Amino acid sequence: MTVIVNGYATSYLREGKGPVIVLLHGWGDTSATFKAQIDFLKKHYTVITLDLPGFGKTDRPKEIFDLEKYAEFVADFLKKISEEHIYAYIGHSNGGAIAIKGLSNGLLQSEKLVLLASSGVRSTYTGRKKVLRLAAKAAKYPTKLLPQTTQAKIKKRAYSAIGSDLFVAEHMQETFKQVVSEDLVHEAAMISQPTLLVYGSQDTATPPKYGKTFAEQIEQSQLYIIEGAQHFVHQTHAEKIGEYLKDFLA
Repeated sequence: MTVIVNGYATSYLREGKGPVIVLLHGWGDTSATFKAQIDFLKKHYTVITLDLPGFGKTDRPKEIFDLEKYAEFVADFLKKISEEHIYAYIGHSNGGAIAIKGLSNGLLQSEKLVLLASSGVRSTYTGRKKVLRLAAKAAKYPTKLLPQTTQAKIKKRAYSAIGSDLFVAEHMQETFKQVVSEDLVHEAAMISQPTLLVYGSQDTATPPKYGKTFAEQIEQSQLYIIEGAQHFVHQTHAEKIGEYLKDFLA
């Protein structure tokens, strides 16, 4: 289905019946990432997913978005489709960061929150990543003399080495810079909703220490770390995620 929200054609899906659960995908992803969770949850809940601006079938932003702008958009979208009472938000990666931002400042409201490999801890970087970031920054100057196609390849390799998702959606570079610059540790401390956190032990994009940091800040939280799982834990370990959701949402 498609609805116009603030001038953007927005693609979304609504399935099931019961308390409303909204799922928010990560950077460079789409609502299709939650197929397993939708199939599981729609038996007992109304499940709503949307492609966030710039991804999937939803229009690109006409301006630079940050996490608060994304949270505002989600709030306006839900108002547009007449969904006022949200039982739970489920966010993966950047979708989790959007949920934290919106719930902490009152743009969004819900009874519960689920964070799957959520991003938002930006204040700590390993020494290796600091060096690589500086190297990537310095490397851009001599490449100015190279053809644009060659410049792009070098930049892509450099950013890939430091775990950047910039080139997943290269058309949204400025929005990406805004999103990844926001640290949400302080905002997490303002989350009052019971919160379920799930991270993969082998996740290098949002490592388990991020989950531990958020769990320390969110008073009513429970953290699970799935051994061997990587960043897309909700896809590779959907059955285990389903078990956690069943107990937490009941």
